[in-house]
Amino acid sequence: MIISPQCHLIAVMGGKGGVGKSVFAANFAAALMLELRTQVLLLDADAKSCGDQNIILGLRPNKTIGEVAQFVGSLTPQAIPQLVTAHPSGLAYIAAVRGPEEILNPNVETFMKQLEFLSRHFKFIVADLGNEIKDLQKALMLEATAITIITNPEVLVVNQTQRLINELLTATLPADMFQLIINKAGPTGLAPQAIAQSLRIPVVGVIPNDEATSMGALQRNQPFVISQRSAPITNAYHEIVRKLTGGTLQKLKSMSRASVSAPSSFSGAASLGSGAVDSGNGTDARNALKIRIHTELIKTMDLKKGITETNNDPAKETALKQKTLQTITQLLDREAPNTAREERSRVIKEVVEEALGLGPLEDLLADPAVTEIMVNGHKRIFVEKAGKIQLSPVTFTSNQHLRNVIERIVTPLGRRIDEKTPYVDARLKDGSRVNAVIEPLSIDGPAVTIRKFKKGGISAEKYLEYGSLSKAMIDFLKICVENGINIVVSGGTGSGKTSLLNMLSGYIPASERVVTIEDAAELQMQQEHVVRLETRPANMEGVGAISIRDLVKNALRMRPDRIIVGETRDGAALDMLQAMNTGHDGSMTTTHANSPRECIGRLETLCLMSGMDLPLRAIREQVASAVQLIVQIQRLADGSRKVTSITEVAGMQGETVTLGEVFFFRETEFDKNRKIVGQFLSKGHIPTFIPKLQQKGVIIHQDIFSIEQKIPGSSNATSALGGLGNPGFKKTGTGGKG
Repeated sequence: MIISPQCHLIAVMGGKGGVGKSVFAANFAAALMLELRTQVLLLDADAKSCGDQNIILGLRPNKTIGEVAQFVGSLTPQAIPQLVTAHPSGLAYIAAVRGPEEILNPNVETFMKQLEFLSRHFKFIVADLGNEIKDLQKALMLEATAITIITNPEVLVVNQTQRLINELLTATLPADMFQLIINKAGPTGLAPQAIAQSLRIPVVGVIPNDEATSMGALQRNQPFVISQRSAPITNAYHEIVRKLTGGTLQKLKSMSRASVSAPSSFSGAASLGSGAVDSGNGTDARNALKIRIHTELIKTMDLKKGITETNNDPAKETALKQKTLQTITQLLDREAPNTAREERSRVIKEVVEEALGLGPLEDLLADPAVTEIMVNGHKRIFVEKAGKIQLSPVTFTSNQHLRNVIERIVTPLGRRIDEKTPYVDARLKDGSRVNAVIEPLSIDGPAVTIRKFKKGGISAEKYLEYGSLSKAMIDFLKICVENGINIVVSGGTGSGKTSLLNMLSGYIPASERVVTIEDAAELQMQQEHVVRLETRPANMEGVGAISIRDLVKNALRMRPDRIIVGETRDGAALDMLQAMNTGHDGSMTTTHANSPRECIGRLETLCLMSGMDLPLRAIREQVASAVQLIVQIQRLADGSRKVTSITEVAGMQGETVTLGEVFFFRETEFDKNRKIVGQFLSKGHIPTFIPKLQQKGVIIHQDIFSIEQKIPGSSNATSALGGLGNPGFKKTGTGGKG
């Protein structure tokens, strides 16, 4: 909490305009000041304010909320008269705006810091929040001790008040905070008891309808609590003050800050803090509470049906989330009514994420430093940060909870995972790649691996900054891609093959038609003329599967200029090689191998898996004629990823595929941080396709191919950036395919 423990912030809200919320806020603040003889600050924080409080108080404000947020002077008691406007009665005031021509739009974070200072000097802060919840209003509500909700005896107003209460519950605020005030009460209209029963909130005050006194006070620009101290309407305000300050505010304040007692149903648990453990079954009390609420939530709402019916419609998803939040908030207030405010918000957030999202994975997916998430059963979640794997402190509540999350991922994609098909590849909405394996294959509980999607991919500049390759190497690859050289990106698991392929694909001319084929769509093509194809698993009857090989064959009928296969891992390799050999120059793919030579062997093995009875020499000839360049990327011992080799496939010599290394990375030492230091070097080999490119107008400075010449851009970020000035290659004309 930001607000001082000695200060009570009381928010004032109304379900709709015209219920008298602004008049109530001003007179309630004055009644607090007079009844308790204490310092009170009135804050006009109505998002739609036109300066109504300025008129009610008859004041020209020193500062508005926006100006207080921008205050740069020293925050001392002497600065308070500069920040607040003093009413003749002694009431302090900060305006929303000076008039209808202004809009309330402050820097919320800065203003809340200023309010923290002010809360140390005022016993009460009364904040008029209007009837619209934006960032400022939300921030103030989260700091409030209580929220007074103003309604009147009209049916339509009560209906709008119910809408406001639902919004507050969706914002995870406890219902105990809500203090219902019935304004403009009279002999006609709904009875206070009927309103309280309808809204399920007890009434703490009824203010009689007294238009004469109210209008007279507005005309005199003076709150009637100050000018008409003996009027019945004024007495009603003082009665509300006495009810709220007679123990209600103190109780709410202690609830928002106290350490939390566990519900009596959780035997053995001392508190709901993260360190509390149930001695009976080893489940910590927070998890026990979450499981209980989640169970009740399933009984109350048909979540599975609700999720299915949203059908990825954002409006329906938002409505379902709001309804779920309201239900969870009410269940938590029933199951653990004394939960501290911060702990309460945390429990609600976690239950919502478990019910509708990906549970504890949500925060890990939102963390930009996390590149990969590995779940080994519900109690062990590992993450990769900066190339290093570490154990995360978050866990799932159970293996069943983890199974539910896996189902939530795969079901919308038309995929399934069960005992018959206990593993699956899928993707999240943001494009992150997911692999899941369940029992009985995964012995210690479901195993999930998520390769996080990096929006926008990794640019060439970032590769230079990371020291993953040199400027000359990037320029060389750019020319190769632009001019239709067939490329295979080779590397081990997690080495960054797909990211590198994604970066290279950005150099494909926009005029060409590209067909991409993937198991789970990850490539982020920038060109307009792109057809994206994705494999499909078998249905419940075990039929209908569409493989990468099927899609490669079909792509040949789609008039592609280039075919890009996300990963070649089976007999589709033969079809891919045939595509490269039949006019689809500039096609690209990735494969698992630890060196260019191993890459050739891997492609040969995959071709043999196609089922075609071909002699090994014929397969090697296919590989040698189809693949022109192998780009080897590797994750080194320090966690960094580097392009360790760019190698030409130069043809056949006897029974062997001939390779010619163009560039390579040489490790030299470790720095003081145990990071690998090295150099990117040229090998002296000039690729055989260089003359063809030169004939098409591509000028290449061949001195960069000099043996053992150090290419600007080493393994560290500084030298990599230093290579930006290397002319390397120069292209003239449009060129063509080599």
